[in-house]
Amino acid sequence: MSRAASLQPFLFSATRQTGGRSFGLRDARSKAALAEALRREKLTLASAYALPKALARSGKIKPSDNLVLNEQLAQLLSRGVPLVEALEVVAETVTPGARATVIKMREMVAAGTSFSDCCREMGAFDTVTVAVYKAAERSGDLAGAAKQIAITTRRTLTVAGRAVTLMVYPIIVMTISVIVAFGMLTLVVPKLGPALKEMNAELPWFSLAVINLGTFMAGNILVILALVFCGVCGLIYFRKQIARGVIITARRTPLLQDVLTTQEAVRFFSVMAAMSRSGVPLADAMGTANQTITHPAMRKQMERLRTRLIEGGQWRTLVEEVSTLPVATRKLLIAAERSGDLEAAFSSLALDMTEELDRRSSRFLAVMQPLMVVIMFLLIGTLLMALLIPLITMGTGR
Repeated sequence: MSRAASLQPFLFSATRQTGGRSFGLRDARSKAALAEALRREKLTLASAYALPKALARSGKIKPSDNLVLNEQLAQLLSRGVPLVEALEVVAETVTPGARATVIKMREMVAAGTSFSDCCREMGAFDTVTVAVYKAAERSGDLAGAAKQIAITTRRTLTVAGRAVTLMVYPIIVMTISVIVAFGMLTLVVPKLGPALKEMNAELPWFSLAVINLGTFMAGNILVILALVFCGVCGLIYFRKQIARGVIITARRTPLLQDVLTTQEAVRFFSVMAAMSRSGVPLADAMGTANQTITHPAMRKQMERLRTRLIEGGQWRTLVEEVSTLPVATRKLLIAAERSGDLEAAFSSLALDMTEELDRRSSRFLAVMQPLMVVIMFLLIGTLLMALLIPLITMGTGR
């Protein structure tokens, strides 16, 4: 059973030592465990209400907490602080949602469990992070591994931030455009339409179409709102299929497909840098790093590279066949393998790809901005012209 499945979400009320009350939603194994976790935060549990387990979070530590945890571990362990004490410090720096997990990890490590094993048992970290910790424990460089994971996590947050920007900007613009257009059709058009018909018997066909549409929508507003609600519910229910379709479309869209391919490369090389830094063999590192790739063509080529590498193929020959990577990237990897410095090459490529992602994202947004203006004009400007043209025609006496 996973850790998330064993957690119970609670809606709680607690009192502060300084007075006043605190309310929140927290996952815990039991009401007693919730009270203990709140006690560490100098809160006294007043009441708690169990919610359905389906509302429990996945149990994964958020990337921001993962970044703080690994940065703190890297600094403290490199200065000779014991792991148990380092985790105690980390528990005070992460957010309350991750504090209980770190405290439990500290207790497990103090009881003799290896750090990588407790990370795996807690289910709070992905397989890449656990694999890096396990390799670092064998090499005795847990501090170095934590530092590399922190770098990788920071890059991941950068990539995620860019992805959110690319998605949110057009969504906001389109949402505003649709809301304004809906408001004009249901509020403005039904009031102006009859007056325009009385003043001008020969309205343009598109003006008549807009007026009739607005009149119909205003007269059936409840039905339309019900259909909109059903549509939103459908989007939520089929969100995975819709997201899959959006991603497939995006991978075939000029400019955007370059952005997505660069995102994949950043994740891959960041993981490879972390794994290589911990002394993981190249083929084993690729087995873990390939799991982060979602681009079908790139993942297929990387899996084939790894398989043929295990079978005895030469790196320099196999890398040339990975057409989803730029030519310059492939040449650099070949040169790095010849010089025996692939670890530095992976780190350098992760950094270069992050910078390239910034450039390509900025370029894509620069194209999207005027495109969004055109779309807004088509949605809103068409409605305005349908109402203004009859007025202008009457004003000129035609």
